[in-house]
Amino acid sequence: MRHLIALLLWMAAGPALAHDINGNYLSWGAEPWVAACLALSLIWYLQGMLRLWPRARQSRPALLRQFGCFGAGWAMLALALASPLDSAGSYAFWAHMVQHEVLMIVAAPLLVLGRPFGVWIWALPGRWRGGVGKATRWRWLAWCWDMITRPMHAWLIHFAALWVWHVPALFQAGLVDNGIHALQHASFLFSALLFWWAVLGQHGGIHHSRGASIVYLFTTMMHTGALGALFTMSETIWYPLYGNRPSLFGLSALEDQQLGGLIMWIPGGLAYVIAGLVLGARWLIPANRPAQARAPSRGA
Repeated sequence: MRHLIALLLWMAAGPALAHDINGNYLSWGAEPWVAACLALSLIWYLQGMLRLWPRARQSRPALLRQFGCFGAGWAMLALALASPLDSAGSYAFWAHMVQHEVLMIVAAPLLVLGRPFGVWIWALPGRWRGGVGKATRWRWLAWCWDMITRPMHAWLIHFAALWVWHVPALFQAGLVDNGIHALQHASFLFSALLFWWAVLGQHGGIHHSRGASIVYLFTTMMHTGALGALFTMSETIWYPLYGNRPSLFGLSALEDQQLGGLIMWIPGGLAYVIAGLVLGARWLIPANRPAQARAPSRGA
C-alpha cells in the first residue's frame, strides 16, 4: 500500500496544468486533484475488498472478475488522465481523440462491469455503511438514479455530451482553460458510465432488454461514426487553435484532424460492434441450453 501511495503521489507531481500549451507535450503526471481522485478510488476499493473477501466465500469468483474489470478500468483512466497521452492532447487532435475514446469506450464499460459502489461502501467504517445504505433508498435519490439510467435517457445524455463538446467554440475553450477541460472530460466519462450501465448493467443484464441494448449500441456507433466521418471528410479545420503544433508529430493540421476523425470513426465504432456481438451471444446462449441438455437423452 505504501508503494501504491508513492506511485500515485508521483503521478501528481506532473505539471499543474494538464493542457499547458507551452509545456512538454509528452510529460507524465496529472493535476493534483485528478491524482487524488484516482488514488482515493483505488485505495478505497482495495480496502473494501480486504473487508469483503472473508465474508464472501460463495461469491469469490465473481468478486475476482469484478476486481479484474475495475483494475483494468482504473488503469485505463490513469492512462487517459496521467500519461503523456493527456499532455499530447493539447498539441494534436488525434491524441485528444484517443484520450476521449479510452475514457468512453474502454475505461467506462470496464468500470461498470467492476461494480465498485458496493465494494467502496465496505471500505467505510461500519457505523457509516448503514447510513449510506439508507441514503441510497431515499425516494428522490432513487427516482433521479432511475431517470438518468433508463436506456433512452442515458443514450440521450451521452449523445448530447459527445456532440455539444465538439462544437468548435466549446472544444477550443477546453484547450486553454483547465476548468472547462476538466468539465469536458467529466461529462464524457459520466455520460459514458450512464450509457454503459444502461446497456451492460441493470437493464442490459436482463434477458428481455438485451435486444434494446443492442439497438442502443448500434445507434451510438452510428452517431459517433458520423461525427468521426465529418472530421475525416471535412476540408475545413474545425479547431484552428491547434495551429501548427501537430507538426511535432509529422502531421499537417488537416491530416491531424483527419486522423482524429478516423480514430473516432473506425476503432471507436468497432468497440460498439464488439459489445453488441457479446450481448447478442449472451442473449442466444440460454435459448440453446435446453436443446443441449436434451441431446444425450435422445441419443440414449
